[in-house]
Amino acid sequence: MTQAVAGIGTRLDARLTDITRSISELLVSDIAELRDEEQLQQILADSVAANIDAFFAAARHGISIDLLHAPAAAIEHARRLAQRDISANVLVRSYRLGHQAVLKEVLEEVRTADFDPQLALDVFDVMSTISFNYIDRISQEVVEVYQQARESWLENRNSVRITEIRELLAGGDVDIDAATVAIRYPLQRTHLAVVLWCDDSEDRLAEMERLIQQFAASIGAADSPLFVSVDRATAWAWVAVPAAVIAEAVTWLGSLVPADGPYVAAGTPQSGVAGFRLSHRQAEDARAVAVASGPQRRRFTAFGHRGIALAALLGSNVDALSAWATEVLGPLACSTDGDQRLRETLQAFLKAGGSNKAAAEELHLHTNSVKYRVQRAIERRGRPIEDDRLDVEVALLLCSLFGDRLLDPVDDGG
Repeated sequence: MTQAVAGIGTRLDARLTDITRSISELLVSDIAELRDEEQLQQILADSVAANIDAFFAAARHGISIDLLHAPAAAIEHARRLAQRDISANVLVRSYRLGHQAVLKEVLEEVRTADFDPQLALDVFDVMSTISFNYIDRISQEVVEVYQQARESWLENRNSVRITEIRELLAGGDVDIDAATVAIRYPLQRTHLAVVLWCDDSEDRLAEMERLIQQFAASIGAADSPLFVSVDRATAWAWVAVPAAVIAEAVTWLGSLVPADGPYVAAGTPQSGVAGFRLSHRQAEDARAVAVASGPQRRRFTAFGHRGIALAALLGSNVDALSAWATEVLGPLACSTDGDQRLRETLQAFLKAGGSNKAAAEELHLHTNSVKYRVQRAIERRGRPIEDDRLDVEVALLLCSLFGDRLLDPVDDGG
């Protein structure tokens, strides 16, 4: 019996990656509150993987459930849900649905094993008992963590301020004077909205707030910036931009973002309550593009940067964009260094209106080098660019923004 149970555990462990991905996708599909953003989904996936791995290990090695505790990723996922005002019911339901899905995988492995009927029933009974005991223990731990994080979060945040901000962002009529007093920020100014975040679970909110304060001081803002934490890894900010520096404000902010600092996404300066909302939506769109671009994302992304607005509109389905870019660019869409150089040269050439000289000046290359690379890029693509030049320009722009997330990893021989 013990050997049979261990064998099933080993076979399941060999499929850990596929099972984790399947269950993570199931949870995101079935529980609407888990779909908010890619960063939260990644923490969910890490939690699912750690929990399933612990269960499989207990089955393989006969580890007592009493010796196990909630994995770090599961604890962090519970904290993030609490900090984002997502119900504890969502946390509990995710464990129930995940448990059900894992048991289906166990049953399928038992069915395909060469066991006699009685042994199969006994093995499934043992695996079911282990899983129920695991879920019972771990779910209690993560719910306790959730409750503690929720209480701490509610104690530390200014509930009136964050409520007012969310209501402002939601739209509708606003008593500007009352809202200004409530959030302690002047709504009749010209605003630059900023979203700041980090990938890890480290609390960097203080660093994010210092960056916003430094930016406000550097542009001579007369009013204190508005800074609110969304969770321990994400913050929203608004800075009232003086009229004299509106044109340079975004560039100035970008220059202050350190190479090892938090990720920063910015909107464009906009006026009044409508501008308060619009600049924030732009910053969120810029952030979505940055997150979708994968690990090589830039530290600073601005909605006003070339192509970001378009990428935000198109970037909800990166897989579809990748397929389209590959269709348009052919082998030129490969993620090799050589193809990247060819894409950059062709993009500069098209941006310059087909001028080799202008492209050479932008890229600091000899005109003949640009001419050669453009011709080589067209050869890599496999067809001329005259008939679908706009498609080529858009595909090149999206490749430069999304990077490896959009590119074909296969080198077709360029």
